[in-house]
This record gives sequence, structure tokens and C-alpha cells, in this order.
Amino acid sequence: MTDFRIERLRFDHGAVAAWGRATDRHRDWPVVYTLNNDREVYVGESLDGGGRLRQHLDQGKKAQLVEARVIIDETFNKSACLDLESYLIQLFHGDGRQVLNGNAGVVDGSYFERERYRGKFREIFERLRADGLFEATIEEIENSDLFKLSPFKSLTEQQGDAVVSIVQGLLADLRGEPGTGTVIEGGPGTGKTVVAIFLVKMLRDIGQWDGEPFESETYLSGLFTPDNAATLKGLQIGLVVPQQSLRKSIQAVFARTPGLTAQMVLSPFDVGKSPHTWDLLVVDESHRLNQRANQTSAQKNREFAEINAKLFGSDDPRYTQLDWVTQQSHQQVLLVDARQRVRPADLDASLLAELCTASLAQGRLHRLTAQMRVRAGEDYVEHVRRVLSSTPPTQTIDFGEYDFRFFEDVGQMVDAIKTRDAEQGLARLLAGYAWSWESKKDKLRADIVFPGIELQWNSRVVDWVDSPKSIDEVGSIHTIQGYDLNYAGVIIGRDLTYDPATRSLKFNRESYYDKKGRQNNPGQKLSDGDLLEYVQNIYSVLLTRGIRGTYVYVVDPHLREYMRPFF
Repeated sequence: MTDFRIERLRFDHGAVAAWGRATDRHRDWPVVYTLNNDREVYVGESLDGGGRLRQHLDQGKKAQLVEARVIIDETFNKSACLDLESYLIQLFHGDGRQVLNGNAGVVDGSYFERERYRGKFREIFERLRADGLFEATIEEIENSDLFKLSPFKSLTEQQGDAVVSIVQGLLADLRGEPGTGTVIEGGPGTGKTVVAIFLVKMLRDIGQWDGEPFESETYLSGLFTPDNAATLKGLQIGLVVPQQSLRKSIQAVFARTPGLTAQMVLSPFDVGKSPHTWDLLVVDESHRLNQRANQTSAQKNREFAEINAKLFGSDDPRYTQLDWVTQQSHQQVLLVDARQRVRPADLDASLLAELCTASLAQGRLHRLTAQMRVRAGEDYVEHVRRVLSSTPPTQTIDFGEYDFRFFEDVGQMVDAIKTRDAEQGLARLLAGYAWSWESKKDKLRADIVFPGIELQWNSRVVDWVDSPKSIDEVGSIHTIQGYDLNYAGVIIGRDLTYDPATRSLKFNRESYYDKKGRQNNPGQKLSDGDLLEYVQNIYSVLLTRGIRGTYVYVVDPHLREYMRPFF
């Protein structure tokens, strides 16, 4: 397939001028180029490579970069170059380079023979890697948090439309009377976190824009205007992430991204305790914000009361962490999926419904439906939720090449997941909280025991997915929510059972070991029916982590026979 060439030159006036004069292809042909030094890289595309490189030199803003590479292909067109530019930016960022590009964004779209070009892009990557521009392989990069949580993702048209609408609404509010908050609603794998990270980076880039025109004009780059830059300059933005593990991963990404800092990624407690306010708070996984409930430690309980008293004058139990967010910011963007609430402390479903209704009435509700994670598509997610609900589907759905398997032997599933991990990477075992965490106190104790198989829960709470021991451990909902895997091996424990007599799913309180997951909030008395909903949500999340496949072992034999026909 190789019919491209990569021409390498010094990034200085003499070398660029000589290169530009060498052939017409250097001045009148679509090309993609990279500029780099040891740490930083910039990727661009142009119809006039020689002229564009000269412009970069004349502007002097990338004077610290020392070499250029220009990718030339006789079959290149504008669409292919835009796609390659975006692809390389994402891979460079995922490989740990400091990417100097602004986030004007490329919307992911089809064009003639895209799959053929994508094959060529991999060859271009390998050539650049052989030339020292990349360290990791494509597979290693694509399995990394830096890649999965990158602010340089290509957006779908649906995601791009949401970003444009949100930015335009925010600009209108900043220039006039403050309006209502914005809600983005979407199920697992619809790219809510991608949109949140992309939005924060784009707003910072608009506010820091110096007027330099973009080589690639998209409807997102149209947001970069002098008036918008003046309005957003110095805007105080924070990204709130309730889950500790996901928050730490995003902080690491922000620390490696020009224009962003790890300090911009906040816990709800960071927001509540802060002496200053924000112009905008973007809240990922807003459904995981807490009501006034018993926290994970005595210190957190004290802090919750202190924050309520500081912000509202008293520790009234009606105040939630969402109230902290609205009190501490002028504008909010909330990313929500009520069916991913997994503990009683999470915001009440009725409150989340009210938020969506109010945003819809104001034209500020954006729904994401396209499935970006599971290759079986959005029908798979809804099918899983229906199977685990009180109104199951009436038929089996064919999910094509998606690798979904039921196992009669948990040991065989463990072996299969380890095989997939050796082949593809990022294959992990997951389970509902149906076993006590004995190894937390005694590292030699097994937690999840079957005949001939002894397993332990995750030995780390933060960044478990990428930890060296994770392939030999089992992750819980609290270590995996918000993350992608290539393959998920899910053990459904006896906290969820099936009653053939009543043809209904049942919650088994005796086999549910998440103390915070069954604890009453003030003034609350949780029934088994209430807790069943949380457990159904938990298993729906676990069963929608796998990009390429999901393997399942069900402990309760009645539940196993109930679920099997649906897949």
C-alpha cells in the first residue's frame, strides 16, 4: 500500500525556503506535516506546505521547534489530510508528547475510501515511530488513559453540535444576564467524559487565542473570534469528577496538556471548601454527586457539615453536593446518566429528572446517543439494561462480531480474559460487590472463592486498571466506572438472583457487601426493591465496559438460565 514519502528537514528559514522551491508538490498539494523538538510537537495540514512552514517561522511562535517532516502522498485530498492530522495529534498526545495544537477540533466524518486511508495511516505511524517520533506502539497508546481521556479526540457530529451549542449559550450568558445551567444526558459509552474534557480545553484555547488563523476550517474553529476570545479570556473553569480513581486519571492527562493544569480537576469537596468561585464548573458523572449521607470517613462527614454551614448557614440535610456546585459557580454544565447511580448517597433520580426537564425547557438539554465504546452499538447497551430490568426484551439481538460469551465455568472465563489481555491488552475481571473484601486487612486472604479458583479484589482504589497486578485481580464498580476496557469478564454474584416462580429479579441483601451501597440516608428507609435498582445499575455498568467483547459468569443458576436466551 505504501505510496507515500516523508521528507525531513531542519525547521529554519534556509532549509524551508530551499525545500519549498524543490518541486510543485511542496507548494500546491495537500500535505500533513509535523514540527517537533525533543518534548513538543505540532501537527498541521496545508495545501501549500512550503508557504505554511514559512508562515510558522515568520510568526516566531514555534521557534523552539527544530525539525519538520512533511508527509506527501499522490492520493491525498483535503478530507484524508484532516483525518490524518487529527489521528496523529491524538497518538502524539497518547504517547506523552506535549502537543501544541489548539483545540479547534475535527469532527469525525466519512469520506471516500476512508478505510483504505486508515490502513495507510498506520504505515505512516510506523515510519514516524521508526524515525524516533513515537515510543509506544499504536496498541499501547490506544490502551492508555492519555489517549482515552485526551482532549484532542475527534468528535462525532452529535458531540460537535453539543459543544457548539454549549459554547454559544455560555457566551450569551457571559455577555448578558446569567442563564440556566446546561445538561448533557447520555448512556454508557456515549462520550460524555470526552465532551467534558474537550469542552474545557476548547474554552481555554479560545480564551488564549491570539488571532492566528487556522489551517483547517471547521464549524468548531468558527468559534475562535476576537470577540469570543475577549469574552473567555481569563475565564475560571473547573472540571468536577466525583469518582476518585477517574479524577486522578484525568488530572494526569491535564498535567500533560498545554493550557490545562491538574489543579483544574476537582473533587466535590474541593469545590465546597474553596474560598473562591468559578465562572464555569463542568461536572462529569453528575449522578455520582452526593446527597447528605454517611461519607466514606469521619473526616468527610465533618467536612460535609462544615461546607454546608459555610455556604448555607447550617448543615441542613436537604443540601447536596450539586448545591455546592451551583453556589460556587456562575455557570454549570452537568453530564448525567441517572441509570448509573450505584449507591443511595448518589443524587436522587427525581432530582436528576427535574434537572433534565428544566434544561429541556430552556433549550439547554443535549442528548448523546451514538455508542462510542461498545462495538456492538447502542442497541447493546439498551438490551443489557432491559435484560436486567423488570421488563425484559422479547427477543435476542445479533450483535455481529462483538464477542459476547456466557461461561459455565468461572475458571475458563478467567483463562479467556488472560488470553485476551495477552493478545489485545486491557482485559480485566470485574464483579458486583457480592463478596467481602477480606484482603483489604490481610493481603494473603482470598476474597472471591470458587472450586479451584481463588481471587482477590483490586489491591488499589486509584488507577487500578493500569496497575501491574490488575490482570490477576477483580475490579469493582468503584474502580471501573468511567473507564474503557477491550474485554470485560464480569462475575455476577448472588447479590442478584432470579425467582422462577414470580419470573422476577431479586436483590439478595445477605450477599451484598458494599456497606455504603445499602446504607440509609437521613430520613430514608431503603427496601430491597430500592437496593435492587442500584445493583441492576451496577451490573449494567460492568456489562458495558468492553469495547471488543464481554464475558459473563453468573453464580445464581436460575439467573444464568434466565439471561442466557437473550444473548
